[in-house]
Amino acid sequence: MSRAWVLGLGLGLGLAVAPLAALAGPRLTIEVDGQAQGTIVIELDDVNAPNHAARMVALAEAGAYDGVVFHRVIEGFMAQTGDVEFGRRDGDVAMAGRGGSDMPDLRAEFSEAPFEAGTVGMARGESPDSANSQFFIMFAPAPHLNGLYTVVGQVVDGMDVVNAIRLGDGGRNGMVAEPDWMARVTVAR
Repeated sequence: MSRAWVLGLGLGLGLAVAPLAALAGPRLTIEVDGQAQGTIVIELDDVNAPNHAARMVALAEAGAYDGVVFHRVIEGFMAQTGDVEFGRRDGDVAMAGRGGSDMPDLRAEFSEAPFEAGTVGMARGESPDSANSQFFIMFAPAPHLNGLYTVVGQVVDGMDVVNAIRLGDGGRNGMVAEPDWMARVTVAR
């Protein structure tokens, strides 16, 4: 599938987009531990990405995100986490980033919402319809991602904690040797 075709899915189709600042979706509160310590609050976009937001809520409510590491962190770009299969802090995280949950992958919910600092996007494989449990939080704007990944929310508090997450090795695509982790993730509606 060509990049141009994927981009066309999210843009130019007249998709309605509610401004992230105006949303009142569920909020995830992530207690971060490790080098970075503190709380990140994410407002989920259940208008433009209802299935992805519902998936994150379901995983958080089941405790699946508790103890999952930030396995890939690239300076000036993003911090990725959410691999509930291989990313558990108490296990061998060598395969972190290759797994998901026991639920099926999700169809893309691309929108015109831009990737800015604090934007939360769903990680996926080559197929646009392969997002599952992993997500990433942007350190800075990344317009090259617009329309190619599902925007599922926005950090509304704790960007200082996001910016303190331990960085990964640039030579290893941001893989982190001693990663920070999500100690506990809860949901408020």
